[in-house]
Amino acid sequence: MATHRKISGFIGALLIVIWASSGCRSDRSNEQAPQQSPDQASTPKKTTHKEIGEASWYGPGFHGQETASGETFDQKKLTAAHPSLPMGTKATVTNLDNGKKVDVTINDRGPAPSEDRAIDLSSGAANKLDMKKDGTAQVKIETKSTKKIRTKSGKAKLAVNP
Repeated sequence: MATHRKISGFIGALLIVIWASSGCRSDRSNEQAPQQSPDQASTPKKTTHKEIGEASWYGPGFHGQETASGETFDQKKLTAAHPSLPMGTKATVTNLDNGKKVDVTINDRGPAPSEDRAIDLSSGAANKLDMKKDGTAQVKIETKSTKKIRTKSGKAKLAVNP
């Protein structure tokens, strides 16, 4: 019985050592962790969104109305409506027919999934892409990756990585 207790104690201790050391294991034995300043703690970068689809534009009928983000729609600002990108997301929209680009901020929801469009642009953004005459254009939508950082005051803010 004493031998059984010794073996059980040894196995228990061995399991504790294995369990404790498994949390310390690193698959990056030769890599060094990136250095962060003590006043900044970052979360992993968000995945960059890339999408190709049809864009349309909206303006006069919605000017002055409240957007899904709560701000007032201004058709002259460089904003857009997207069905799923988070509010406040910065996106670069490229007209694939002429190569013109515009940076917009997502501040509204739309277009409806049944409309087979990827994004609705403000009148101002559509002007920059030279697509108002046709009403729609094939576009590429790319978001910039962001990460949260902590400032010295401890407050989190978003930082845009080019």
